[in-house]
Amino acid sequence: MACGFRRSIACQLSRVLDLPPENLIKSISAVPISRKELKVADFQLSVDSLLGNNDYSRPDIQVQATQLAEKLKCDTVVTEISTGQGTVNFKINRELLTKTVLKQVIEDGSKYGLKSELFSGLPQKKIVVEFSSPNVAKKFHVGHLRSTIIGNFIANLKEALGHQVTRINYLGDWGMQFGLLGTGFQLFGYEEKLQSNPLQHLFEVYVQVNKEAAEDKSVAKSAHDFFQRLELGDMQALALWQKFRDLSVEEYIRIYKRLGVHFDEYSGESFYREKSQEVLKLLDSKGLLQKTIKGTAVVDLSGNGDPSSVCTVMRSDGTSLYATRDLAAAIDRMDKYNFDTMIYVTDKGQKRHFQQVFQMLQIMGYDWAKRCQHVPFGVVQGMRTRRGDVTFLEDVLNEIRLRMLQNMASIKTTKELENPQETAERVGLAALIIQDFRGSLLSDYQFSWDRVFQSRGDTGVFLQYTHARLHSLEETFGCGYLDDYNTACLQEPQSVSILQHLLRFDEVLYRSSQDLQPRHIVSYLLTLSHLAAVAHRTLPIKQSPPEVAGARLHLFRAVRSVLANGMKLLGITPVCRM
Repeated sequence: MACGFRRSIACQLSRVLDLPPENLIKSISAVPISRKELKVADFQLSVDSLLGNNDYSRPDIQVQATQLAEKLKCDTVVTEISTGQGTVNFKINRELLTKTVLKQVIEDGSKYGLKSELFSGLPQKKIVVEFSSPNVAKKFHVGHLRSTIIGNFIANLKEALGHQVTRINYLGDWGMQFGLLGTGFQLFGYEEKLQSNPLQHLFEVYVQVNKEAAEDKSVAKSAHDFFQRLELGDMQALALWQKFRDLSVEEYIRIYKRLGVHFDEYSGESFYREKSQEVLKLLDSKGLLQKTIKGTAVVDLSGNGDPSSVCTVMRSDGTSLYATRDLAAAIDRMDKYNFDTMIYVTDKGQKRHFQQVFQMLQIMGYDWAKRCQHVPFGVVQGMRTRRGDVTFLEDVLNEIRLRMLQNMASIKTTKELENPQETAERVGLAALIIQDFRGSLLSDYQFSWDRVFQSRGDTGVFLQYTHARLHSLEETFGCGYLDDYNTACLQEPQSVSILQHLLRFDEVLYRSSQDLQPRHIVSYLLTLSHLAAVAHRTLPIKQSPPEVAGARLHLFRAVRSVLANGMKLLGITPVCRM
C-alpha cells in the first residue's frame, strides 16, 4: 500500500535530511494519473513543502531538488530517482508495486486506504452530525435532500475513520405552523387520510388553512390560540400534535430507508421549548438580554449596539425562536454526548444564523462552542418531477426509479434482473448523488434529469455500470483463476496506470476528511472507472494463458473492491447486475 512505499522513501530521506520519517510522510504524495501520458514516477516529494513555501519557480528550489536527488540511492523498493519542477520523483519496483497493491486491497477489504499512515495518530472522537431536518407539514424541498445526502456522506466518512458518530435529524416540529395545522385539521382533516399518507395530508391541510387564515382573521386567531395552548402544555392540543409528529417520523423512516440513510435520533425543536426558557434566563442572568420597545428580547453580539449584530431570541409574547431553541439543543447535546465536534449541514443561507448561535454560546461561557461547525451548501435550481415542483422526498425517489426503469428498458445490454425496481432506484440514486457531489458543495447548480441519467461520461450510472460489469467478470471467471496468478504478468501500461491510481486512494480519503468535500472521492472513482473501461477492452481474460488471466482478474477484482468502498462512503449502494 502507498503508506508502506511512503515510509520506505521517508526513511531514506530522513537519513539525508536528518528529520524523523513521520515529519516527511505527508510531504510524499502519489503522482496523479494523467489520461494523456503514462506517468514516469509513482511518488514525489515537494521540496517546497519541507521549507513551507509554495513558489516552485524559484531557481534555488530547483537546485535544492537536484542536490537532494543526488544524495539519494535506488534500492529494492525505489528503482529510479529523478527531479521535476521543485520535486524529487520516485519510481517503485514494478513487480513489488503490483504484488503489494493487489495484496493490500484484497486483505484490507473495506478498510483499504483507511489504515494508511496518513491517518495514524488520529484521535478517536465523538462526533455529532445534524442533517436533513425537514419541517413537518411543509415541503421537503431540494435543500433538505442535499442536506440528507451530504450529511450522510460526512457521517459515513467519520465512521469509516473510526470515530463515534451520532446522526441527528432535527425536525421542524414546533412553531406557529402547528397552530395553523391544529386548527386546519379540525376544519379540513380526515383521520383515514392522515393514517394512510400523513405527510401528504398534513401538507394539504397546511396549504388550505394558510389560504383561509389569509382571508379570514378568525381562522388566523384560532391558529394563534392553538399554538398558545401548545406552548402552555394543553393536553388535548399536545395529543393532536404528538399524533402528527409520530405519524410523520414513521413515514420519514420508511422513506429514508429507500435512500439508504438512517438516524440515531429524531430530535426536534419541540424538545427544547422548555429548555429554551432556561437559556433566556441564563442570558438574562449574564446581562446579555436586552428588551426592545416592541417587547422582544435581543442579544447584541457586537457589544456596541451595531444593529447588524443583533440576534432576536424571544418574541413579544415570551415564546422562543429558532435561534433560542438551537442554543438549547447545542447545550443539551453537549451534556448528553460530550462531543468533540458537532457538524450542522444546512444551506448557505443559514451561515449567519449559525455564526450568531456559535458566538452566543461563546459569550455565554461555553468554550466548547469552537467545536461546533457549519457545513454550508449551495442552491439547486430546476428540480421538477413530471408532476411539477418537488414537494416530497418520495416524489424524487419515485421519479428516479421511473426514469431509470425506462432507460434500462431501452438499453439492449440490460440483464434480466430479479428486482428491476430496486436496481433502478439504486442506479438512479447513484446518478443523483454523483451529479450533486461532482463540484464544490458551496456551488449553486442547475439540475438536469437528462444529464443525471447519461450512461456515458462522468455520471453515477457509469460508476454503477462499471461495478456491475466487473462483478460479472468475477462471476464468469472467478473460481477458475483467482488462485492461479503471477503479478509479473501485469506490466502493460493499462495495468500499471490502474495500480498507480489505486496507490492514491488513501490520499483522496485524507483530503476529503480534511475539508469534508466529497468531490475528491467522486473524481477519483470516475477516473478509476475510465481506467477500468480501457483495461477491460484491451486486457482480455478469455483465451489468455491461465496465469495472465488470473493476474488480470485479480486486478479487476481490486478495482471493483475500491470502487465499492468509495461508493458506499458517498452513500451509494453498488449494484451487481444492471
